[in-house]
Parts: sequence; structure tokens; C-alpha cells
Amino acid sequence: MITVTNLAIQFGKRVLYKDVNIKFTSGNIYGIIGANGAGKSTLLKAISGELEPNKGSIELGPGERLSVLDQDHFKYDGFSVMDTVLQGHEPLWKNMKEREALYAKPEMTEEDGNLAADLELKFAEMNGWEAESEAAQLLQNLGIKEEQHYKMMGDISNNEKVRVMLAKALFGHPDNLLLDEPTNDLDLDTVQWLEGYLSSLEQCVLVVSHDRHFLDAVSTQTVDIDFGKVTVFSGNYSFWYESSQLALRQAQNQRLKAEEKRKQLEEFIRRFSANVAKSKQTTSRKKMLEKLNVEQITPSTRKYPGIIFQMEREPGNQILEVEGLKAVDADGTVLFDNVSFNIEKGQKTVFLSHNPKAMTALFEIINGNREPDAGTFKWGITITTAYLPLDNTEFFKSDLNLVDWLSQYGVGNEVTMKGYLGRMLFKQEEVEKKVNVLSGGEKMRCMIARMQLKNANCLILDTPTNHLDLESIQAFNNNLIQFKGNILFASHDHEFINTVADRIIELTPKGTIDKLMTYDDYIYDDSIKELKAKLYS
Repeated sequence: MITVTNLAIQFGKRVLYKDVNIKFTSGNIYGIIGANGAGKSTLLKAISGELEPNKGSIELGPGERLSVLDQDHFKYDGFSVMDTVLQGHEPLWKNMKEREALYAKPEMTEEDGNLAADLELKFAEMNGWEAESEAAQLLQNLGIKEEQHYKMMGDISNNEKVRVMLAKALFGHPDNLLLDEPTNDLDLDTVQWLEGYLSSLEQCVLVVSHDRHFLDAVSTQTVDIDFGKVTVFSGNYSFWYESSQLALRQAQNQRLKAEEKRKQLEEFIRRFSANVAKSKQTTSRKKMLEKLNVEQITPSTRKYPGIIFQMEREPGNQILEVEGLKAVDADGTVLFDNVSFNIEKGQKTVFLSHNPKAMTALFEIINGNREPDAGTFKWGITITTAYLPLDNTEFFKSDLNLVDWLSQYGVGNEVTMKGYLGRMLFKQEEVEKKVNVLSGGEKMRCMIARMQLKNANCLILDTPTNHLDLESIQAFNNNLIQFKGNILFASHDHEFINTVADRIIELTPKGTIDKLMTYDDYIYDDSIKELKAKLYS
């Protein structure tokens, strides 16, 4: 349990929030949402003690332990992977170090013997004898193979470090758990495992994430930071989003009578409660929603970017033919082999692989930026493409301002370019910024504006939700659902894939799996699981 009393945080004259009074209780997972800069991560830092609030207090339940997902990936470079995870349980780690120091003495006094007996008792009470086994299982579930468990942290990749840090946070069943963007750099299979793991916990968990499916899968309640306040709502992200959109439409319709508003909101809660009840892990959420007061549902102040892809030309029937493609990584790893497919008109295809480099290699090949190691591809003569690459670094190596930068990629005057940037939520004064000083999220919004200028009938998107906030992801997702042309994309966002894709092609070193189905159907199909095991073996 975490009790927050009269909390206030501000930086200079900017007040993030004040008078925050919340009791986070065991058995609940709280999904924390809010616009960029609202103070989501700041709230977690205040609770963890990393940041001193301007006012107020934060208390844990008596004798309870708090664990935090560490964001410093280099902090443990001098430790082994296993020791890093074990440090997630500080009392146990301290006990282990004291025991080691005691038993390293050439001779032990009677006092040492009594201390050793006490340490051994506490070690057993903390489940110390099973600690390494538990840590190893967590690492395995998060994709860290056994042969890496005793490597030094400084010798593993940054992607692997992220997973070790997550294992460290989860280790030892902490009473309270703070997770800031836990799905970053995780593949879809690992995210699915994490969803199941967290959903089974009886502890108190606070999560900040831009992954909507993940928030929906694990959250019992939503903590919304808006209006300079921190408010707890029953239900998950989807419930909050749909209810806030409904409230916004009601607010815009001044003629709607109060009683009619109430009836709409009550009907919405009933419908959502029925949907929630279908989930085997969310029975308690239905009860929470049934108790929800309709006055709690209010419009959000958030702004959603205007992401609108339009086709200048209707595509013909021939879109893309791929025959026998092969790609090999620089280290000799076969990314995919014998890849053949024919994209048909209107299809929205997601590409999957255990190795994310495979999708990037495919997209670079079909965009003419990389030669295949074998095979051919051919675009239809009516097809125009717009490509969103995974790495956009080369696009921003200039000191052009946003307007001049965007003008390179389309026809139109300064007013036209400012209009596209305005739709992507760049304010008037921001369009004069130099592109080489933009944040990751700002660069991504610029790249999306660049794509819109092309009016292409085929969009190629390599992990398009990277660096985007929830509002941008939601707007992007909504427009792709409506887009009438073809989409070829890769993503680690479950909701994005499931709502956009109608075809799934998985790239493996031994060929492809090609299915016309939703992503949810794909991941739960036992025959596909068996086929994947053979192709990746």
C-alpha cells in the first residue's frame, strides 16, 4: 500500500500538481496516463524517493518493500547479470553480502557464530535458498538465456540490460512495484508474458506506459494527470479514452439536456462493463465500473494531432510481388530466407519476426536502400510509397528550421507547410526551431508530416509508435484504420497491430508464415505455434 498525502510538485513557477491525496492499495494495478510533460514519471520518482516533493508525504504500509524499474542501464556494469537481479531484493542482498564476509574470516568468534546463525535464519525466511533459481526463471522468461546469467552487465547489449533491469524490479515479490515504460525494447511475446505475470500479482503496482494494449491488459484502475490534478478512475485506458471522448462530444453539444447526458453515460458504463466481464482477469473491474459515478466522466484537455493520410492516385491491382528474398546480417546471421508473397489491393500487412532486424532489412530492400542477398521484388506501376524508417537520424543532420526542412519533401508555400506542422501540434513559435535539436517525439511527428505530403497509396511503417505519446499513437492508429490504400508495417504495439492489420507475415530464417487473420487470432493459434517452433529451431 502507498499513501500519498497533500502532495505538491512544481519546477520554478510551473506547478505540475498539488493537493494530491491518493491511497494506492494492494491487489490493484494503476495505469498512469497524461500528456507529455504532465508529470507521470515525476510522480513515480516522488514515490520512490528519488525526487523530493515541494509539499506532502508518501508512506508505505508497515514493513513493506518498494521496488522500482531502474532507468540507469549502466549503473550495474561492474556486476554480473545474476547479482544485478538479486540486488532487486535489498534486504536479501545485504544478508548475502554479510554472510559472505562472515564466512570469509579465517577464524570466527562466538559472537560471529551467533550472528551467522541469525543471518542464516533470516536468509531462509527470505527464501534465499531459492533466490538464484527464481532470478534465473525471471531472466529466462524475459529472453535472457542461461549462458548469459553470469556474464558482466557491461558485456551485454543495451536491449538485454533493459530486460535484466526489469527482472531486478520484479525479483523477490515486492509489496509495491513502480514500473516506468516496462515494455520498452521488449518483443511482443515477452510483453505478453509480462501482461500475464503482472495480472497475477496481489501486490500494489503503478505503471507508466505508452502501450495501450498493455495498459488495458493489466490495469484495474487509471490514474489520469490532467487539469493540474491527479485523479483515479475505475477501469483501464480504453474505458478512460472512450468515456472522455463521449464527454467531449457531450460538452460540444450545448443543446444536450442533463438527463439525456446522464442516460448516455450510464448506457456507456453498462456496455463497457459487459465487455470487461468477458476477460477472465478483470471480474473485479466490472464491479468497480458498476459503482462509478457518471460525474467522474469529464472531457480531457489533451490535444490529438491531425494525422490524415490521403491517396492522390487510386492503386491498380498489382501492388508488390516478392520472390525468394534473403537477407543476411553483417555478422552472418540469416535474418530471413526464401521469402515470397504477393500484396493485394487494400491489404494492411504486419511483418513479424523474433529478430526485429529482419523487418527493417525487408523494408530497406523494398525501398531500394539495401540490396537483397537473394531474390527479387517488383512494385506495381500505379504504386506510390511513403516510408517511415526505424532510424531517422540522417534526416535531421542540418540546421534548417522546421518549415524549411518540411518544404524539401513536398510542394507548397510557407503557409501550407506551417499548416501540416500545426496539425502535428507544433505551435507557431516552434516551427522556427532547428531540426537538429528536436526530441525523439518531435522528430517522429516531423517524419509523419513528411509522409502526409506525399499523398501515397502505400504506406511503409517501421515501428511507427516509437517515441510517440499516447495521444499521437491513438490518432495515428485511428487514421490507419480508415486509410483505403495499402499498409506494410512492423510494430511492437499489440493494439496497433490488432486493429490495423488484416494479414500477418512472419519472417524466419527458414521461410515465412503467411496468414489472413487478426493478430489476436494469430498468437493464440496452436498450429501456428508449432510451425513457428520448427522455423526458428
